Amino acid sequence: MDEEYEVIVLGTGLKECILSGLLSVDGLKVLHMDRNDYYGGESTSLNLNQLWKKFRGEEKAPAHLGSSRDYNVDMMPKFMMANGKLVRVLIHTDVTKYLSFKAVDGSYVFVKGKVQKVPATPMEALKSPLMGIFEKRRAGKFFSYVQEYDEKDPKTHDGVDLKRVTTKELIAKFGLDENTIDFIGHAVALHSNDNHLHQPAYDTVMRMKLYAESLARFQGGSPYIYPLYGLGELPQAFARLSAVYGGTYMLNKPECKVEFDEEGKVTGVTSEGETAKCKKVVCDPSYLPNKVRKIGRVARAIAIMSHPIPNTNDSHSVQVILPQKQLGRKSDMYVFCCSYSHNVAPKGKFIAFVSTDAETDNPQTELKPGIDLLGPVDELFFDIYDRYEPVNEPTLDNCFISTSYDATTHFDTTVVDVLNMYKLITGKELDLSVDLNAASAAEE
Repeated sequence: MDEEYEVIVLGTGLKECILSGLLSVDGLKVLHMDRNDYYGGESTSLNLNQLWKKFRGEEKAPAHLGSSRDYNVDMMPKFMMANGKLVRVLIHTDVTKYLSFKAVDGSYVFVKGKVQKVPATPMEALKSPLMGIFEKRRAGKFFSYVQEYDEKDPKTHDGVDLKRVTTKELIAKFGLDENTIDFIGHAVALHSNDNHLHQPAYDTVMRMKLYAESLARFQGGSPYIYPLYGLGELPQAFARLSAVYGGTYMLNKPECKVEFDEEGKVTGVTSEGETAKCKKVVCDPSYLPNKVRKIGRVARAIAIMSHPIPNTNDSHSVQVILPQKQLGRKSDMYVFCCSYSHNVAPKGKFIAFVSTDAETDNPQTELKPGIDLLGPVDELFFDIYDRYEPVNEPTLDNCFISTSYDATTHFDTTVVDVLNMYKLITGKELDLSVDLNAASAAEE
């Protein structure tokens, strides 16, 4: 271990593993360590016995739930946009050869007390029970405007500068009502609160375009894809990638202590009496607790069920977004469900998650609107965890710290954090202009 590396990565969470893979592909000499004896950190995947031990404190789960091995329960479940940045990163790094993906069946939104399919095209808008006949026409026109919008072609702009006009002002042009604005902002553009309404509309329009493009890619019921056997496969795939490019991995390394010189710059990492020297450290917040601050908490419930979520057209995999306004909250609630169709549970079993930014100390009560949508459950676990973000100045100490995972059940924010960190570490943007069809074979 007494060697010198350009970068030492601490923690094998998904963000750290993606960065380790990208930096290794760039030709940097990388050492990747974790205090745990398993991959994934906070975003690991547990079998049933591990889940039982974590939440019930017992070694073995009851036999009637099926074989422990058949469960792959992701601790940070998130779907991927079929055309999104994470898929581009997977293709850019060729990690797709280690993974198999499958489309997610359904994308739903909770509006006016009901679970409804998210319409994302002019055609779907016309069929949607979310809107009355006149609202459907107005929404159809708005969706058409978004679909045809091309930043480089002023003819498609309709005289509107999306970088100056706010989302609220743009939507007002089309005369859409509150509920329509709600599901477009939260279930199509995937904003987690209403701040976007007062920001330039360009971001929201690009997010809506991404949703529609991702939906068209598989002609399925949703824009999302998910790996077979769950997300636990992702950190390991990036770890393999890093190893192929000469990265070194060490699990089960206790007390990884980051060392600094007199100026406060990183010099290396010590574990079990040995120090590996390095120029930069990349890590999750738990490795440098004095360089992060708490920014909130996430409350979540994990359910094991024997049926799909009601009112989702028997979807074996589905996301339901409950916009904040529909619940009288400050932030959205998310319901995620996956099953044996993605090999994350034994045949006939479904795993559902309900998550949100905690606004109280009582996750049971707070998560009730989401849990009520699940129908009868076989088992229910509750959890609440703190979220942190870095407060250090990486240009001064060469420490690059990721932000804790949020409550969303899609990868949007996770990838933004990774790409920002990559730019800080390397000084360059990651080129994500890839041929998306290169991955289609792996995703069938």
